[in-house]
Amino acid sequence: MTTGTLTRLNSSAATLTKNRTEGSVTSISGMCVTCVDGCIGMCEIGKSAYRGHEVIYPQPFGVITTASEKRYPIDYSHFTIMGTAVGAHGIEADSDKAIFPNVDLTVALGHDNGLRFRLPWIISGIGSTNVAKNNWEGLAIGSAISGVGLTIGENVVGMDVEAVIKNGRVVDTMDLKRRVDLYRKAQRDGYGAIVVQANVEDTRLGAQEYAIERLGVECVELKWGQGAKDIGGEVKIASLERAQLLQQRGYIVLPDPTDPAVIAAYKRGAFKEFERHSRVGMVSEEAFARRVKELRKAGAKYVFLKTGAYRPADLARAIRFASRYKLDLLTVDGAGGGTGMSPWRMMNEWGVPAVELHSLLHRYATYLAGRRATLPALALGGGFAFEDQIMKGLALGAPFVKLIGMARAPIAAAMVGKTLGRAIDDGAMPVYVQRFGKTREEVFVTASDLKKDLGADTFDKIPSGALGLYTYYERLAQGLRQFLAGSRKFDVSQVSRDDIASLTPEAAAVSGIPFVMDTDHELAKKILDS
Repeated sequence: MTTGTLTRLNSSAATLTKNRTEGSVTSISGMCVTCVDGCIGMCEIGKSAYRGHEVIYPQPFGVITTASEKRYPIDYSHFTIMGTAVGAHGIEADSDKAIFPNVDLTVALGHDNGLRFRLPWIISGIGSTNVAKNNWEGLAIGSAISGVGLTIGENVVGMDVEAVIKNGRVVDTMDLKRRVDLYRKAQRDGYGAIVVQANVEDTRLGAQEYAIERLGVECVELKWGQGAKDIGGEVKIASLERAQLLQQRGYIVLPDPTDPAVIAAYKRGAFKEFERHSRVGMVSEEAFARRVKELRKAGAKYVFLKTGAYRPADLARAIRFASRYKLDLLTVDGAGGGTGMSPWRMMNEWGVPAVELHSLLHRYATYLAGRRATLPALALGGGFAFEDQIMKGLALGAPFVKLIGMARAPIAAAMVGKTLGRAIDDGAMPVYVQRFGKTREEVFVTASDLKKDLGADTFDKIPSGALGLYTYYERLAQGLRQFLAGSRKFDVSQVSRDDIASLTPEAAAVSGIPFVMDTDHELAKKILDS
């Protein structure tokens, strides 16, 4: 793979391809420097010669999440967190009180501040993919006991073969009901929120109205898009019967599962999976206002919007509409990552990258605040995985950003927890992990405290995937508290833009965060002159 900001990929683990001359690759096209007649086609071009459109998507579908390999000109590593030796914000400036375990990470948001999160992040949309469904138990229970938000993403109702749909509207489900119930039953002290998202197909099916009226869901989210792609959601379907069912429910299914020639080709093994695609939405202010009104009339207490890495004008529309119609949360997802079947080159080569998009968002929010507009709480998405990145995102977007949206990293934690739980049950612990022990309470470092908090009976029912997610979140929380304490911010609401500095003039120009050599210039001069 070539490096640099103008990456041209012709081989990747994502598409299970590689160059024949791995050490000598042309930077312009990503092709081998010498392309030889007789090669079997291991690169992306070669594989496309015999598998065609299948190579558009990351593989193997259903057991992976995927993110861009592109090296963007600026990312969050181009900022540094600024500490100080002076004072304390949010706590008494007393060395016995201003200790990092006392940093308050709780967040309140919503028009009435009625949504309370123990930690300042949310899983911002995991929908109908197999990797989401197969790990939902861990994701839901782990998020609930941690007191953070979890968004049920698009197409869950439509993909549910057990859903009952009459006259084009859902009247009963198994999957959506299960997802909501798993979270709700594990929730503690009212912290966190389960959110139901909808795209075009979900809206036509009445998925959100069903969630509100039948499942008691309070938070719903309109979806314009995500950072991974600028088209609708996609998945792959291995079953002919399921592909036909989804087509009947209004989805775009390729190739046509009712075409006799296609059916014959599938049965003889010419291809093994169908593609299910969602439609792209057609945003207009009139339709947006109408939909928000419909959801509130149906009983939604909180209405969110998630938008992707579209052009700046669309970001302006998103924050203006969210402001005008008094939404409770706007999530803005930068380019480069995804949990589903996003086209691989699209994932790498479209959209506004996270730092640039988030900087524009702050610019637009500042402008509207200057006009005394009501603003929703903001959340940032785009490859966040660790506490330093969370700190930088909150600082870059301060004071408007309240949450960081994540997806791939929490899924990874839940998957690892699930895998280790199975290994413990089977008595087949990997050597790498055996050094920590052979039981759940030995392997998962948070287990003893969590068992004490929940009680042994409740703890024993927690799946290992949830324990893995909870333990990962505990690490993020402690790490974030340490960063905040070093910046002398003992309440996460005290985070400000001067808690970070740009490491390059380019990052400073994009973000408006001063270059590190310019930071504190006037204050330092005043101190020197005093």
